[in-house]
Amino acid sequence: MMAFEQIPKKDWYSILEADPSASVSDLKQKYQKLILMYHPDKQSADVPAGTVEECIQKFIEVDQAWKILGNEETKKEYDLQRHDDHSFSLSCRCGGKYSVSKDEAEEVTLISCDMCSLVIELLHYR
Repeated sequence: MMAFEQIPKKDWYSILEADPSASVSDLKQKYQKLILMYHPDKQSADVPAGTVEECIQKFIEVDQAWKILGNEETKKEYDLQRHDDHSFSLSCRCGGKYSVSKDEAEEVTLISCDMCSLVIELLHYR
């Protein structure tokens, strides 16, 4: 039996230290400031290795955040997903997804794939 997983989501706005209502140009300024701060080439040689690793990880996260929030289309999609933090999804064999919000999960028993005609049954365990 496969189980739905709650998808942990990163808050890309907090990674960029920005407000969700910020414009793309404001987000770009935050991105540029942070990417320079955490860039591996900008770290001094006498910094401990653990700190360098943290900076590299932060650099990667800032870059990922910009890739999502710097594009109007992906930003819009991400903003829509943020409003439904309590959702569950499962990959279908066709490549689509079965998705259900926590509220919907209490009401429905059958969930359709978003790309094909396959349907799965949602079992409730109490």
